[in-house]
Parts: sequence; structure tokens; C-alpha cells
Amino acid sequence: MARPDVTIPLVVERATLVQLTPEAVFAWHLRLGAFERLTPPWERVRVEKPGGPIANGSEVTLSIRKGPLALHWVARHTNVVPPDTFTDEQVKGPFHQWTHQHRFDRADGQRCRLTDRISCVPPLGSVGSMLGTPFLRRQLERLLEYRHAVTLADFRDLAQFQDQPRLTIAITGASGLVGSALVPYLRTQGHRVRPLVRGKAEGDEISWNPAAGTLDPDDLEGTDVVVHLAGENLAAGAWTASRKAELRASRVRGATVLATAIRQLSRPSRLFLSASAIGYYGDRGNEILTEASGIGVGFLPELCHEWEQACLAIQDQVRVVCYRFGLVLTPAGGALGKLLPVFRAGLGGPAGGGKQWMSWVSIEDVVAAIQYACYTEELHGAVNLVAPDAVTNATFGQTIGRVLHRPAMVPVPAFALRLGFGEMADATLLASTRVVPERLAASGYGFRHRSLEAALRHLLGVRPLSSQPS
Repeated sequence: MARPDVTIPLVVERATLVQLTPEAVFAWHLRLGAFERLTPPWERVRVEKPGGPIANGSEVTLSIRKGPLALHWVARHTNVVPPDTFTDEQVKGPFHQWTHQHRFDRADGQRCRLTDRISCVPPLGSVGSMLGTPFLRRQLERLLEYRHAVTLADFRDLAQFQDQPRLTIAITGASGLVGSALVPYLRTQGHRVRPLVRGKAEGDEISWNPAAGTLDPDDLEGTDVVVHLAGENLAAGAWTASRKAELRASRVRGATVLATAIRQLSRPSRLFLSASAIGYYGDRGNEILTEASGIGVGFLPELCHEWEQACLAIQDQVRVVCYRFGLVLTPAGGALGKLLPVFRAGLGGPAGGGKQWMSWVSIEDVVAAIQYACYTEELHGAVNLVAPDAVTNATFGQTIGRVLHRPAMVPVPAFALRLGFGEMADATLLASTRVVPERLAASGYGFRHRSLEAALRHLLGVRPLSSQPS
């Protein structure tokens, strides 16, 4: 067999027609947060040194983790010709050579053809080309498919609200599971984001201390929307009496501090949006639950109720939305992030019999629905943020197994979960909560991911079998 020429690059290209002008698409790529939006959630990539705005000669330094390895990658922007094109070239990194050209060609009227073209030579000379090219091609095609799906959906949101004013949005929990996805999404939609931080504030940050009850209302002046996501991790430890007190204080006290500060603003914010959870409903078997359903029994329903009431205390002055989150799906963390290694090892399966209902939502719908609430005046009070297609725990496991091409038949008995997690097991892992997004659907929100399998395939970068290359 002839040995491949190491100097011949691998070329992968993908083009998508979008309903925006080249100027709008180019501007989107210039915004803070665009790189994070385009980075797949299954990759562990961090921007170490942002190079500032895209311009000829500007550079960005990335940290990329592959298993135990940490790689540093320096890319330089070249051939920047607004609004037509720009190119990223590897200056230092794992490849023998790498260029990524972004093109924004005017199609017709208000439409643009977005094209990504990656040309690269794998490392390790001819050996790397021989062994790595087929794998690398699959990974690059997977990357571009994800990027184009995200940009297409994000551009639809941008077009939907293009006639609305851009907003100044303050966010607590900006570095958490939801916040770390929400911040770049909002920034690329053109909003100004002001994270609330514990400690000294820098730049656009706002300093607050929810435990001490301190937040200067003057720091919130000019804020259009306040998004409250901060709270102690429910799954971080057993629910002892002291732990319950911490969980309650982190949510209720934080919401109270924010509500008090918002009430004192000289110009009221247009929206106070807070996270809540479908734990409000408790364990309800096969009952279909809407926002009109009553509160459940137990610590978690009581916690959610107190949390929401602390926010709703100012609904006479400000529109308040309490999004009751379902199980938020992202491989970057949370429940799915913890389950993936188990299922990839072929050890996944139903928990506690598998008959309990699980109401889930894609992280992509979480961030999009938060912006949607900013502009949808009819949304107020408690709103279920779940996909329309709740599934049983058994179906949830089977779907993950099917997407990953792994068996999902190893059961986890309820008594084992109770031994390991105590009361939390009954309230979260074993509770049956079949929730529908009645208010969100009635308002006209269009879900990005209505089915569990479609959501998992997007978030994990796995193509449907019908689209696999032959």
C-alpha cells in the first residue's frame, strides 16, 4: 500500500444558507461569546487569552484537554475582509498545519451562504496521516455539523427579535451549568451581560454577597433584565438538616436580596427571571402536570415554593417569570455529564424499576427560552421549562444507550439509591414527575429539541443512522 503524502492536507467543508445578510452574520462572529457558542459541549476547550476583536494579526490562545493531556493552541486571524471572510491559522498547536476559512457569501436579498472550510495536516508525519486521517475527518465533520446547527438556530432567534431593543441583563450563577451556556448565547444575540459575582467586580461585573444580604441597588441601575440562576448544588451531598438549611438559604435569601434591590431602582427592570424546578410538583406518578397543578409534598416542593414566592413578592412592580426547569441536558455537566461515562462503559440501565417519568429539557432550549421570556410579555409567574416529550426512566436509559451504541440493561435498585443518597434519592432520582410546558407552548415558543433522541444526538455530536456515511 502506498504511503500517504504527509504534505497533502485533509479538507473538510460545510455550507449552510441562512436568513441573514453577510453583514449580520459577520457581526455575529465578531461578538464576545461566539467562540464559546461554536464549541461543542462534548469538547473541553477554554479560552486562555482572548485576542480581542477579529482583525488581521490578532491571536487567541486556547487550552484543550484530551483525556489526561492538556494542549495549548495559538491561532492567528488572517485574511480578514469584512463582511466576506476571515481565516484562522494555527501558529502553535497539535497539527502539522491548520487553516480554517470562514466565508459569508451573499445569496439573494437578505440571505447569506455560510461556509466553513478546514484544511489541516495531522501530526506525526506519514504515520499520523495514515492512521489519523479517517478519524480526524469524522471528528471535523461532526464539529462542523454541530456548529452549523447552532448558528442556524441562533440566527433564527436573532431574526425573530431583530426589531426589539438589545438589553442589559444581569445574571447570578453566570459560571454555573446554565449560566456558562447562557452568557455567550446572550452576548452573541447582541445583549450586554453583567454577571453578579461574590468578591471584587471587574469590568461589567457586579459585586454582591447573598449570604450577607448585600447588593447595592445603584449597581443594578440601567439593567433591563435580572436573571437569577445561583444556588447551592442539590446533588452535592446528603440532605442533612444543615445541608437543607444551606440549600434553602442559597435560593431564598439570594432571591430576596435581588428582589429588594430591584424594588429600589429608579427605573424598574422590565423582567425578573428566576430559576425554579419541577421538583415543585413532587412525586406524582402518571399524573400530567401543568402550571395549574398543586404543590407536592416534601422538602423539595417546599423549597421551590419558598424560592418562587421570594421572587413573586415584587410582581406588583416588575414582571416576574419563575422557570421550573426540568432535567437540563448537556454533556458539559449535570446529570447527563455524570451518566455518560457509565453508559459508555455499557453499565447504564433503569433506576429504581424505570417506570418513573422524567421531564427533561435541552440546554439549547434553556438559553433560547430565557431570551424568549425577555421579549414575551404574556409570560409571567410559574412557567414549566421542559420539552414536550417526557419519558420514563427506562426509556431515558434506552435512548442514551441507542445513541451511544451501548447496552442499557444494568438496573440500579431503589434501595441502593436510597443507601447512597438518602432522602434526595426519593425526591430526585426516584420521583415520577410528568410535566408539560403548557404556558410556554401556548405563548408560541418553538422548541429546538422536542424529542429526547434528537436532543442527545445534537448534544453528543452523533448522527442518526440514516445519515451515517456508507
